[in-house]
Amino acid sequence: MRVDPNPMPDLLAALNQTQLEVQQAELQISTGKSVNQPSDNPTAAALLVENNDQATFTGGYLQSLSSVQGQFSSADSTLTSITSALQQALSLGVEAGGGTLSTADLTAIATQLQGIQSQLISLANTAYEGNYIFAGTATTTAPYVAASNSPDGVNYVGNTDVNEVAIGSGYKIAVNVPGSQLFSAPGNDMFLAVNNLIQAVQNNVGIPAAVNALSAASSYLSGQRVLYGNAMDQATAQTTSLNSQQLQLSQQENTLGAANLPTAATALSQAQTDSQAALAAIAKLSQDNLFNYLT
Repeated sequence: MRVDPNPMPDLLAALNQTQLEVQQAELQISTGKSVNQPSDNPTAAALLVENNDQATFTGGYLQSLSSVQGQFSSADSTLTSITSALQQALSLGVEAGGGTLSTADLTAIATQLQGIQSQLISLANTAYEGNYIFAGTATTTAPYVAASNSPDGVNYVGNTDVNEVAIGSGYKIAVNVPGSQLFSAPGNDMFLAVNNLIQAVQNNVGIPAAVNALSAASSYLSGQRVLYGNAMDQATAQTTSLNSQQLQLSQQENTLGAANLPTAATALSQAQTDSQAALAAIAKLSQDNLFNYLT
């Protein structure tokens, strides 16, 4: 049997190895991860980088969807209020066209209709998170301005463009319908219809025709709301899909890089024991060498 006359290098190498194992086990326990640097598991590390990139993109899409859905909710609520205001205007128009009201009564109704027109302008200028949602892509400026010299009593200063937001890889969704399409489309201009009704009531002439025109504009607006309904359905479905993807990515990350804590704890205990044994052997060897030197 051959005895190594100089075991110190081997003992030091063993000590270094056990200390490294201690550090690795402690890191796994503290981070909860089995892969803390690429050298721990190059294949898993590469897959984790890809997984993290996908999770980042998915999180970004979900954040965009959250904002989009908030805007959709605000738009839908606004359109509900506008529809209600138009119904009120129609009721007043029908009442005014009954042929039994006095001039004072008609004047009072005209005043109420003017108030509704002002309310409609305010609603059409609704903003969400500082952006006007019915202005096309010109979202920093209120799209409707009252204009007494205009046939419909307003000027539209937005544009006809549509904002699109990416909510998935290669998947975009339109997030607005311009006010020029919703509220003041040629032939279905609710502002013009209300303004004409105001004038008809003030002059007590042509009220039934004005009521019919306003009814048509209101029906048109109700049809346009379907566009927002479809967009809201798409956003909801995509949110569900992306949340499912996030869950899958999280599960994959755990599978690829989560530490087995009981195993790591056992490895730490064993590595600490081995390290203490190596230290003890080095200390004994150092004492023996010193004794031999003294004798």
